[in-house]
Amino acid sequence: MTSTAGCVTLKNTVRDDGMTYRESLQLQSGHLPVRQGHLTDFPRDPLGCMRSLHSEFGDIAVLEDQGKRIAFVFSPEYNRQVLSDSRTFHSQFFAIRGGRQSAQRRVTSGLLSMNGAEHRENRRVMMDVFSRRILPDYHSVICDLTTDLMSDWVTGQQRDLNCEMVDFMVRMTSALLFGIDDAHDALELGSMIDRWVRQNHEVGIGALVSAPQFPDSYEKLLADAEKLESSVQELIAAHKRQPTAAHRSDVLSLMFRAQKTNQQLTDEKLVGHAALTFAAAHLTTAHTLSWTLFLLAQHPEVMNRLAQELAAGTTGRHPTFAELESLTYLDWVIRESMRVLPASSYSQRVCAEAARLGPLSLSAGTPVIFSQYMTHHRPDLFESPDEFQPERWSEISPSAYEYLPFGAGPRMCIGAPLAMVELRTALAVMLKQFHFQMVPNTVVDGQIISTMLGPTTSVNAHLLNVSQSPQTVPVAGTVHSLMQMPASARPTTYQRAA
Repeated sequence: MTSTAGCVTLKNTVRDDGMTYRESLQLQSGHLPVRQGHLTDFPRDPLGCMRSLHSEFGDIAVLEDQGKRIAFVFSPEYNRQVLSDSRTFHSQFFAIRGGRQSAQRRVTSGLLSMNGAEHRENRRVMMDVFSRRILPDYHSVICDLTTDLMSDWVTGQQRDLNCEMVDFMVRMTSALLFGIDDAHDALELGSMIDRWVRQNHEVGIGALVSAPQFPDSYEKLLADAEKLESSVQELIAAHKRQPTAAHRSDVLSLMFRAQKTNQQLTDEKLVGHAALTFAAAHLTTAHTLSWTLFLLAQHPEVMNRLAQELAAGTTGRHPTFAELESLTYLDWVIRESMRVLPASSYSQRVCAEAARLGPLSLSAGTPVIFSQYMTHHRPDLFESPDEFQPERWSEISPSAYEYLPFGAGPRMCIGAPLAMVELRTALAVMLKQFHFQMVPNTVVDGQIISTMLGPTTSVNAHLLNVSQSPQTVPVAGTVHSLMQMPASARPTTYQRAA
């Protein structure tokens, strides 16, 4: 991306055919945007790799290693081409599917891994399960779980917001998706799925480049998939035995009801849907909550305006579902948090057939990476893109391919409405009882791991009474490389905890 005083230069202007003039010249000259390197550079440092490729080549680039390629797209135009054409660009969330009779194949057989007619049919069934009409049914559960989270919080205490939000969302996701009320069981299942998802991404790149450690990692992945499948099967069986299962509104109970009218929704497919839905849901929402609370603590003017809206627009400790729907500024805060620090920071498609993408000819099987983070930080789309400015949403209305925290196109995240209800409700309930003050000089590191951008250190904050306004304090860590923090947040010393 080349810009001068906020204006995009001619070489990055988009032509009628979707290709920029820069890319047209590359095609004509034969100097294509291809870098020879190591494919493992990408999973090792996804953001650094993408920034470097974008800086060198523009809106489309390829990383090539011994004839194997990963393509990258960084513009709304290319996002649209890749995400809207589900026939050419298939979803392959998991590179390692395992043998046809393996547990790995079965637990990866959910919506994220389906394509074509199979995906359309299963998405139609799941759309009913995630229908907006059932969202109010989740309101009281979210309120109660948020109140439980704060049951031992006391003003003046120091809390690790990262750890709190991850544990909280494991319990939330377990309750809303599976009807699990036991905190220990929820954390056990959540930890198992987390490990499995991370292994999938680590082993997947190893298979692509034939890394020497791949065989051992692959065997461990298959073994863990068997454990996960067994746990989910036990969960489903126990759920079906409950006398109230037919009247519950958790997602798994709704799947059981859908199963009665759709024979294609077998128990085997239920296992895949359940495992992948949990994997896609809880960490992304947990990271969004952690980042949002951190940003509010470091931007007092935003916190104060939000507190005024909550005081004027809600009643009681638990805002009603209708009240939450009317909180415009809260919605802006959430949108802006997901723009500047998107929990889902990149994803991929795979060419199902040979395809032309800008100046590139891609062979079947080539992965294509698109990045929410890179798109959300383009100065031609968002003024001062590295700054947290919720007020910008009073004036902007980006397209689905310019702002895509939940993806876009026919495969847009099916659980996005539920995730927004979770975020609005949990934040409102928390912020009506506590504000948060970051601990000065704490280290806040963030990193993209397994497609997700989350804190990799503690996010230490003191609990404040709601009558108190937080103050911006110096913090250290890589968060400063992810966004532009206020000047008073710049570190005065860098003291990493032992």
